[in-house]
Amino acid sequence: MKFVLVTGGVISGLGKGVTASSIGLILKACGLRVTSIKIDPYLNTDAGTMSPFEHGEVYVLDDGGEVDLDLGNYERFLDIKLTGDNNITTGKIYQSVIDKERRGDYLGKTVQVVPHITDAIQEWIERVAVIPVDGKDGPPDVCVIELGGTIGDIESMPFIEALGQFSYRVGAGNFCLIHVSLVPVLSVVGEQKTKPTQHSVRGLRSLGLTPNILACRSTTELEENVKEKISRFCHVPLDNIMTLYDVSNIWRVPLLLRDQKAHEAILKVLNLKGVVQEPALGEWTSRAALCDKLQEPVRVAMVGKYTGLSDAYLSVLKALVHASVACHRKLCIDWIAASDLEDETSRENPENYRSAWKLLKGANAILVPGGFGDRGVEGKILAARYARANRIPFLGICLGMQIAVIEFARSILGLLDANSTEFDPSTQNPCVIFMPEGSKTHMGGTMRLGSRRTYFKVADCKSAKLYENQSFIDERHRHRYEVNPDMVQQLEDAGLSFTGKDESGRRMEIVELPNHPYFIGVQFHPEFKSRPGTPSALFLGLIAAATGQLETLLKKGVPKTWSLSNGTSGLKSHRYVNGTKMANGSLDGIYCNGNGIHV
Repeated sequence: MKFVLVTGGVISGLGKGVTASSIGLILKACGLRVTSIKIDPYLNTDAGTMSPFEHGEVYVLDDGGEVDLDLGNYERFLDIKLTGDNNITTGKIYQSVIDKERRGDYLGKTVQVVPHITDAIQEWIERVAVIPVDGKDGPPDVCVIELGGTIGDIESMPFIEALGQFSYRVGAGNFCLIHVSLVPVLSVVGEQKTKPTQHSVRGLRSLGLTPNILACRSTTELEENVKEKISRFCHVPLDNIMTLYDVSNIWRVPLLLRDQKAHEAILKVLNLKGVVQEPALGEWTSRAALCDKLQEPVRVAMVGKYTGLSDAYLSVLKALVHASVACHRKLCIDWIAASDLEDETSRENPENYRSAWKLLKGANAILVPGGFGDRGVEGKILAARYARANRIPFLGICLGMQIAVIEFARSILGLLDANSTEFDPSTQNPCVIFMPEGSKTHMGGTMRLGSRRTYFKVADCKSAKLYENQSFIDERHRHRYEVNPDMVQQLEDAGLSFTGKDESGRRMEIVELPNHPYFIGVQFHPEFKSRPGTPSALFLGLIAAATGQLETLLKKGVPKTWSLSNGTSGLKSHRYVNGTKMANGSLDGIYCNGNGIHV
């Protein structure tokens, strides 16, 4: 088994996740089987209870694991299915050690960070690394490990010590350390400065880890004399110093590393040079090239609660990108804070109110993603009402589906107080209710999580056709509330169609308006399974409807040329601050400013 460790220095947000994913992709393109592990040094057991503003979206796996968003990067780039154990946290490690101590497994010994915590970390890595994640039998060939945070963080110290011991145990030919660092360019003098990288590598060495390869983050390609200086002061061969400079789209990052022969450097350290093939990335290269050529825009209004941080909706953004490029359109996202659509904002901040409604009315499609809490709920209901009444393509995910049902009950059934018991426990018309097996006292891991089966109950509907007329589908869930089954008949009699349900027939999974161009709500999160080359069916339907291609798509299916088209095509994001539209957005640690994408 071979291991590649990716660490980061100087500052956070350099793009370690994209770097680790890109390395994994290149090694997979060389013919190796690859798995990934993300280490997060925070004390939380998992990401499930953290606000999206804290750490971006909570990514959900098939097994119900609520994990860091970087595991979404790994799954999308490598087309693999990870487990919750592929995300290691300090909380998980300490909990496992304390559980052993309580059982008496340590036979009376004093339990300490070294060796007990460090041994537990190493044992966890060794156990998870051999689990196949690509659907094939047998262990993978290479495990790419990303250590979150920045070298020097106090909370990372046990992991640094454990990984230092681990590298010694597995041997030099089985362990490759790639350190991602910053080489800033001072605008005053225009010079690439190497001192931050020097200090970062010195700190790494002082902790017992020696980098084999440096991936230097800079706005422009490193000058040759700068690379020589870094090589000299950091004791890293010149050929092992890579530049991660600004590229036009995220899909060019693996190509950037390939062109600098990063794979050769890694394979040499791992004693695999000459054993594997050259990376076959022809299809990936074609996608990246296509992304840069797209010009005709499609505007999608994203109406949510966490619009101040686009990483909060990272997988939704990626799924939109996949679908947009498949439809040969350039994605433009208009971020709309749901609360800015509400009447209260019209009184308190009329400029934001006008800007929000202007963006909504100018969109080709409207998407309401999942979320928790009552802030902005009425604004989301207004967005669903506008989409329904004006026949604008609409997709509601999780809470987005629930608010669509509430809006229909209010507008069509005349139940003006219709609501979810999450927002109004005393409502007389509870369209959405708390799940019976849920917990209101414990937050972590108590939702309906992971892959669940949905059965199509209506054959002649858009969602079934988009899923190629399968009788059932498996999608990932994350919710505590669900549509009230006692109100389903009343809603269906008024024209709402629940086209997908769970195996019991009591849980509503998909809702549609049959006489609408495209109005679909789903209780699950289809964005988590969208992949390069295989866009999520419902996101593809949304963009196809917004661009006038839905009828062709439903009749003929996805053309092969579409399935090869994927990536970030000059993705433009917009939001408004005090009524002024501004560029915004970060994708996988990559920031878009309208002039290109920065790793």
